[in-house]
Amino acid sequence: MPPKKEQITFFSLKKEIESKKFRPIYVLQGDEPYYIDQLQELIINNALTEDEKDFNLTVCYGLDVEMRNVIAACKQYPAMSQYQVVVLREAQNVGKSGNKHQAEMNMLQFYAQKPLESTILVICYKGGTIKENDFTKELKKTTGVVFTSNKIRDYETPRVVRDYCKECNVAIDEKSISMLSEHIGSDLSRLFAELDKLRILTDDKRAITPDLIQNNIGYSKEYNIFELEDALVNRNQLKAYRIVDYFQKNPKNNPLIPVVASLFNFFSNILLIQTAADKSEAGLMEQTNIRSAYRVRKLKEASMQFSKVACVNIISYIRECDVKSKGQGSRQDPYDLFKELVYKIMHS
Repeated sequence: MPPKKEQITFFSLKKEIESKKFRPIYVLQGDEPYYIDQLQELIINNALTEDEKDFNLTVCYGLDVEMRNVIAACKQYPAMSQYQVVVLREAQNVGKSGNKHQAEMNMLQFYAQKPLESTILVICYKGGTIKENDFTKELKKTTGVVFTSNKIRDYETPRVVRDYCKECNVAIDEKSISMLSEHIGSDLSRLFAELDKLRILTDDKRAITPDLIQNNIGYSKEYNIFELEDALVNRNQLKAYRIVDYFQKNPKNNPLIPVVASLFNFFSNILLIQTAADKSEAGLMEQTNIRSAYRVRKLKEASMQFSKVACVNIISYIRECDVKSKGQGSRQDPYDLFKELVYKIMHS
């Protein structure tokens, strides 16, 4: 029976690095820069003290360096330290000027065969992945690691929040997950910064709650996207326009483009629920790609208030508002366009 393939995640690598268990070579690649930046900083700060960094940290940039110089740096020994760290940032640009990218990357093959135990080589390859080559094949035979940082889509944000809370041993309910996911979205830098803040602010119960979120991350209890959705579903015109006015007065916390995008997702998911063959909670979660049972239940309730034809028309109105609010084919104030959209939804 072949050995089980090692499951490498951001949190598993983070835990390993913080335990001072280092690999000789790290390839951090992919479309999501947040994890790449975090892991390289973790490696540097856990392998070296501030004093050791002066003589044992080498940082190179892909456009400015040849691979032979990176390898030469890797073959040096640390000065009064257990490790030296060599970081190659923007590795996707190595050899680009002379159209020698693949050849340059392949030069690492021979170093990967017998890396220096006292050197930690970190290769940051953003915006894609390294094509299979002699180096990557050799790396698979060693204790080096390839971590691919995929872009997080909006519907995956609840999973990211759950993973964070599980890793930090912090409880969180489904409503709080939905609030964070909808309010922040897949901006991981902001999401983790807010989660770190909330974790520090949790009481002895170590639980992130809706009240904690509302009181600490600029999330208004009365004026937010969830309350706007409820107002639209219940045809509460006064409440809806109050929320829109609040958004207009507080654009930093409620930028219009993400709000419009949230409404598009909301009504698109309502339409998916209305047309789903399997109306069970599990079936609807699969159909909508939403992993929050609480959110799916709210959507199912909302789907009872609109006909399929109304949903199709509303989605069309939202698309039109999105285009015009970005200045395409209209000079009208974006918030006036948004108020028109709210009126159309109310009367659909």
